[in-house]
Amino acid sequence: MPLNLDVTLRALIDGAPIPDVIAFPVANLHGEIKVPGGLPESVAGVAIPGSLEKAYCERFGFEAKVAQTLVVSQGPGVPTLLAVGIGDPTTPDVESWRQGAAAVVRNSKGARTLFLLPLPSTVVESELGESVAIGALLASYQYHLRSEEPKGGLGELDVVPVAASGVSAQAAHDLEAGVERGRAIATATAMARDLVNRVPSEMTPRRLAASTLRRLEASPRVSVEVWREDRIKEEKLGGLAGVAKGSSEPPRVVIATYEPAPAPLDAAVEITHVVLVGKGITFDSGGLSLKTATGMTTMKTDMTGAAVVLSALSACAALGVKARVTAIAPMAENMPSGTAMKPGDVLTARNGTTIEVLNTDAEGRLILADGLVLASERTPDLIIDVATLTGAAVVALGSGMGALMSNDDRVADQVLEASHAAGEPMWRLPLVDDYNGQLESEIADLKNIGSPGEAGSITAGLFLKRFVGDIPWVHLDIAGPARSEKASGYVAKGGTAFSLRTILEFLRSLD
Repeated sequence: MPLNLDVTLRALIDGAPIPDVIAFPVANLHGEIKVPGGLPESVAGVAIPGSLEKAYCERFGFEAKVAQTLVVSQGPGVPTLLAVGIGDPTTPDVESWRQGAAAVVRNSKGARTLFLLPLPSTVVESELGESVAIGALLASYQYHLRSEEPKGGLGELDVVPVAASGVSAQAAHDLEAGVERGRAIATATAMARDLVNRVPSEMTPRRLAASTLRRLEASPRVSVEVWREDRIKEEKLGGLAGVAKGSSEPPRVVIATYEPAPAPLDAAVEITHVVLVGKGITFDSGGLSLKTATGMTTMKTDMTGAAVVLSALSACAALGVKARVTAIAPMAENMPSGTAMKPGDVLTARNGTTIEVLNTDAEGRLILADGLVLASERTPDLIIDVATLTGAAVVALGSGMGALMSNDDRVADQVLEASHAAGEPMWRLPLVDDYNGQLESEIADLKNIGSPGEAGSITAGLFLKRFVGDIPWVHLDIAGPARSEKASGYVAKGGTAFSLRTILEFLRSLD
């Protein structure tokens, strides 16, 4: 398994095996380092301090900032005592606990660790358990190319809630429920990361479709169908077929649906059906508008959108999502060859819209056009598309933030709120009507690019908007944060599956 950690909630310290590392949270309250109350006096023969010596903390630059760590004591034959910062304790911030748990796992390096979790905190127990599980599990993620054996062995984290007055049965139950939800979210995230990190010659459209089919068929309440070349032609997916022309690998479309448990007859549900659409370019050479050698090195990650929307369905049942959720993932390789589409060609999308292709490296929007038409034909209450779509989004927002565009202010605000709760920052960009003129074509309904060097992310969003009609729609351009060049916190090097946790947070917020 890519999650190389076993997280167990222990009701009692005495019930946990002797650890190699004992970790406890430390807060920064108005510049003062505070050890929370309710911690035991000792664990496994190691004294737990009620305070930290100021000079010692200053010596190592420890200020109890979020995810900062400090070795308090260590010695041969006894557990190492590790303090981990969680920042300001008066601010209810689940991200602090995610980052704190990740720091514990990264510093324990696969050793058996006991994490003392003081209650009460400013975060409710279920959210606390979920945050700790997500941060710890995702920090343990490793991608194994040829072996399922984790490097350094499987780590073990025992989470033990503690309180001066004791931990109630209800609090323990809520923590356990949160841990299990966190496990489901982390597992779905790891699934998406695995799909993205695969070698591009191995993760072709056919293999991506087969892999997601195999994984999702084992997920509760999820059904999957795969469209092959004949069906794609029959369904008139001209954008997808045009992009796939240059490759010897045939395209695929995966359509997966999560059916929720029947709702009570008196339940008032505003959003009953959400369709997710994900870009699945398994490798992007740029086609005849060829990328540079350097620009091609990370292009196996260009199918992150498909990996995200399909993997999200695997966690819906565990999270109790009440809406029906459909994921549509058009998949293709974008390659140069004698059969590849050429700049100047005109493609016809499923709804009859003609598209003049002036840059074959703007291919993601071509396959998404067909995916969005398929989504709109299902008349859902909402469509969300996810794509590593434009380099312009990276220029505007960098590698740490996604771009969001929408035709509905209310839904946009809801998704932005979910992104904040999930710890995946996004910034809304406007869909400027005046920029539509950049997409006008002399020989087709529209061009696939706007004016060079001008609002590339926005004109891409305006292009996609043409294919959703009046249905509320959110577009997530994750070109920057979909990949990380280094491991940090609970983000692994390589594919990050950015936006997956945001989508799950949004879906489970639907009543």
